[in-house]
This record gives sequence, C-alpha cells and structure tokens, in this order.
Amino acid sequence: MEYVLIIVSLIMGGTIGFAIRKYIGESKIGSAEKEAEKIIENAKREAESTKREALVEAKEQAHEIKEEVENECRERRNELQKFESRLVKKEDNLERKSNQLTQQEKDIKERKKNIKQKEAEIEKLHEEHAQKLEKLSGLTTEEAKQLLLNRLEDEIKHEKAKKIKDMEAQTKEEANKKAREIISSAIQRCAADHVAETTVSVVNLPNDEMKGRIIGREGRNIRALESLTGIDLIIDDTPEAVILSGFDPIRRETARIALEKLVDDGRIHPARIEEMVEKAREEIDDRIYDVGEQATFDTGVHGLNKEIIKLLGRLKYRTSYGQNVLQHSIEVSHLSGIMAAELGVNVDVAKRAGLLHDLGKAIDHEVEGPHTQIGVDLARKYGENEDVIHAIAAHHGDIEAESIVAVLVAAADAVSAARPGARRETLESYIKRLEKLESIADSFDGVEKAYAIQAGREVRVIVEPDEVDDNIASKISYEVSKEIEDNLEYPGQIKITVVRETRSVNYAK
Repeated sequence: MEYVLIIVSLIMGGTIGFAIRKYIGESKIGSAEKEAEKIIENAKREAESTKREALVEAKEQAHEIKEEVENECRERRNELQKFESRLVKKEDNLERKSNQLTQQEKDIKERKKNIKQKEAEIEKLHEEHAQKLEKLSGLTTEEAKQLLLNRLEDEIKHEKAKKIKDMEAQTKEEANKKAREIISSAIQRCAADHVAETTVSVVNLPNDEMKGRIIGREGRNIRALESLTGIDLIIDDTPEAVILSGFDPIRRETARIALEKLVDDGRIHPARIEEMVEKAREEIDDRIYDVGEQATFDTGVHGLNKEIIKLLGRLKYRTSYGQNVLQHSIEVSHLSGIMAAELGVNVDVAKRAGLLHDLGKAIDHEVEGPHTQIGVDLARKYGENEDVIHAIAAHHGDIEAESIVAVLVAAADAVSAARPGARRETLESYIKRLEKLESIADSFDGVEKAYAIQAGREVRVIVEPDEVDDNIASKISYEVSKEIEDNLEYPGQIKITVVRETRSVNYAK
C-alpha cells in the first residue's frame, strides 16, 4: 500500500513537476519569442536606417561624380573650341599664303617673260655691238677672243709667278725662322768657352843675363836647341823674353816647354838641352793624348781609335784665325748634337762628325792637300762611319751635302766660326778683305755702288733701277756670292743684299 502510495506520489509529483516545468518553459519561450520579435524589429529598423543612409551617401557621391564629369566635359568643350578657333585661323593664314604664293608665281612668270624679252634685246644689241666692234677693230670675234685669252694667259702667268715668289718668300721666312730658333737654342745650350786659348810663342826670362846662357859659348847652346826641336830662337832687344819661331805648333810647344825647364834648372849645355828636349817630347805626347781623351769625354763621343784621340789632342796647338781648333771642334760637336736632337736626327753621329770635322788640321802642315781631304783619309784609315766621313768632306762645301748630319756639321762650323770674338785677323788683312768684297760687287754691270758692312759679314749692293730689273737683281746677288766664294777666304758666311729702288720726287708749289 505504501509502495502504491509512494508510486502514486511519485507519479503525481512527476506530473505536477512536468506541468510546472512545461508552464515555466512555455512562459520562457513566449518571452524569448517576444524578445526575438523585438530584436528582429530593431534589426529591421536599423537596416532601414542604414539603407537610407547608404542611399543618401550614394546619391551624394553620384552627384559629386556627375559634377566632376560635367566640369571636365565643359573644360574639354572649351579646349576643343579654342583648338577649332586656332585651326580656323591657321586655315585662314594658309589660304592667305596660298593666295600670296599664287600671286608671286604669277609675278615670277611675268618677270621671266620680261627677262627673256630683255635677254633677247640684249643679245640683239650684243650682236650689233660685236659687228660694230669687228668693223672698228678689224678683228673677228674669234680673233678678239684669242687676243683676250692670250692677254689673260699672260696675266695669269704673271700672277702665278708672283704667287710662287710670295710663297717662296714665305717658305724661306718660315724656314729661316725655324732654323734661327734651332740654332739659337743650340748656341744658348752650348757650354763652350767664349775665349779660346791660343798657342804661345814667347818664353819669359827671369833676367836678360839668361839670354847669354841660352846662346852659350860661340852659340853652341842655341844651335843645339834649334837642331833638336826644329824651331828658330829669336833673341833680340825684347826685355826678358825669347821668341820661338816655327811652323810646326807641336815642335814650337816642345821647344817652349824644354826652354822653360832649362831656365828653371839653370844648367844649360848641349847634353842638358838634349835631355830636357826629350822630356818635353814625352810630356807633350802624354799631354796630347790626355787632351784628346778629355775632348771625347766632354763631348760624349766614345769608341774612337787611339790614333784619332792623339790627333784630336794635337789640335790644341793649332789655331785658325786665332781660334783654337780643338775648342772649335768641341763647340761644333755640341752645336751639331743639340741641333740633331731638335730635328730628331742621330745625335751620336752628329756629335762624332762635329768633333772630327777638322781632324785634318792636325797634320795639314805635314801632308799636302786641303784639310778636309786629309781628314777624310784619316777617318777612313781608322775605320770611321761613312756618315762621319761624308760630313767631314762636305763641311766646307767641297762636295754637296747628302745627309742631314753633313748639313748640321757645316752649319755648326759656320756658327762657331762666325761667333763674335771667336776669330781675329790683322787690321791690314781686314781692310783688304773689305775692299776686295766691295771691288768684286762693283765689277758687275748695273751696280751703282757696293758697301761692305757688319765687319765684312754683309755686302749691300745698290743697283741702277733703270738698267736692272728684279730678275737680274737676283742673278747679280747669286753671281756676287759665287765670285766671293771663288776668290776670297773668310770666316763664317757673307750675306749679299742687292737693293733696287726707284724714287719719284715732285714738289707742290
């Protein structure tokens, strides 16, 4: 029973609980549905609001875009209108120009027509004039043309000769300018001494009593000295001096050294004289070789034969117009080398040829012939270069120069010899040379007067302008130069200037 009650109670409790739960659930569901309806309603309202805002915003953007498009369209329309107006103006201009061109073409055609008419008239007049000229001159048209052509040809020849002469003068001037630059550069860079040492033929004595000791008893001392050296001793009234006279400069130098040694020693007799002369010869030989070797060292010329070095040393005791030949040769070597370097020529060959160019003067008093030929023979004997041999042979113009080195050596030789103070000559020979220069120039036909100027280095020849034209003036200058070369000996070179001048003078009163 109890169990039944319990079960009934449980069932009733369950039913009541179910009813209660159902009620509660239904009430909750109802409230939830209401809440959901509210939410949906709110959502709808918010959506409507958002939709309206979006529509408003879209309309505003559409309005802005529309305004922008309309503004851009208005600007494009304005630009198109301006462009169209410009095109219209251009079309107007082109049309106007086209009309002008058309008018110009018409004018040109009209002018051409007038020109053709005038040409026809001119041609007719030309023919009439030509016929009249033929009648007046007695020449046909072809003959007149030929005459004009001949005259024109003569004028062209004259102008051509004038142009050639002007070009030659310009070329010579430029060549002379370049040559002067090279030579002046060579002279400036040359370190040769300006004062050349000369040989001495006077021996100073401590007193006049020494003269008697030199002469000796019955002249035995002076005879011994003269026979051993080959030099004449001149003992005169010159106080405290003895003059040595001899053609051979080496012997004269040997006698000078020997006599100075005898005077210093004080013992003068034939045996002592012989001993001193022998010592002097040995000293001279050593000095000659040393001097020659020093010359090769100073000029930078190496590989010379020993005999050539000795011959170079002998040039120390040789002079030409008072100029020491060894110093002159060294100077020519330097000048030749400098000019060769300026022109891009072999410097060693140029310096070698310059140093050896006067080699023949070392023995020209012992061997017959000009010193150029003697130098050529010596250089060939001791195996010198053919270029050097040719330069030696051609440096005085005995043969025509066939190499640049030969020309440079000849130029350097002339520069060294013509340098002021390099050479000297006596007043008498100087005056005779000037007179001879003037007399040679005066001997030619058409010469009014000739003057030797610049210490005989230039001859100014004044010619008669009525008798001598420009061509003959050039011929006279050439012939005078050849005559001077053939009949005179002179250092350096001589310039011959022929002056032809015509003056016309009137007086206004």
